[in-house]
Amino acid sequence: MKLIVGLGNPGIRYETTKHNVGFMVADLIGDKLGLHFKASKHEALVAEGHYQGRKIVLAKPLTYMNLSGRAVFSLVNWYKINLQDIVIVYDDMDLEVGRIRIRGQGSAGGQKGMASIIQALGTDNLRRVRIGIGRPPAGWSAADHVLSPFSEAEWAVMQEVLPRAAEAALALTCEALEQVMNAYNR
Repeated sequence: MKLIVGLGNPGIRYETTKHNVGFMVADLIGDKLGLHFKASKHEALVAEGHYQGRKIVLAKPLTYMNLSGRAVFSLVNWYKINLQDIVIVYDDMDLEVGRIRIRGQGSAGGQKGMASIIQALGTDNLRRVRIGIGRPPAGWSAADHVLSPFSEAEWAVMQEVLPRAAEAALALTCEALEQVMNAYNR
């Protein structure tokens, strides 16, 4: 069984913000596989289905970004997911807008949702799809930046990148890490 977690913040207020690219990718995967998210006891919206013969659980934590580890920990324990079968999808300010970076381990790089997951699971050995949202403009705080919507030009880029990120997340459930990194890290 594989678990794909898209990180973001719940609620209409955050729906189109940069911090919600993980939710956007989870929605694209759900659409592609014909899955529908439902509320669960894991503080997350969850959708279950299959991809290439493997059971897939998609999740969007409802804990707000900084507490994502709570929901992921609950899901991992309930579904008895092996740590190597988890894929986390999230925004990354250290990558330029539209850049995708696949990693198999490492620090959270300042991303508080990922930091929460690493702390909750006790490991940084987790597959992840990082999606670039760029650095904050001069005079903006990191919080203001991640909670702002994409500009028109940025959104045009993201319209192409988000489906690719969804493909990468699915590929991580059935292909070797190095193969996926070679295909999607650009």
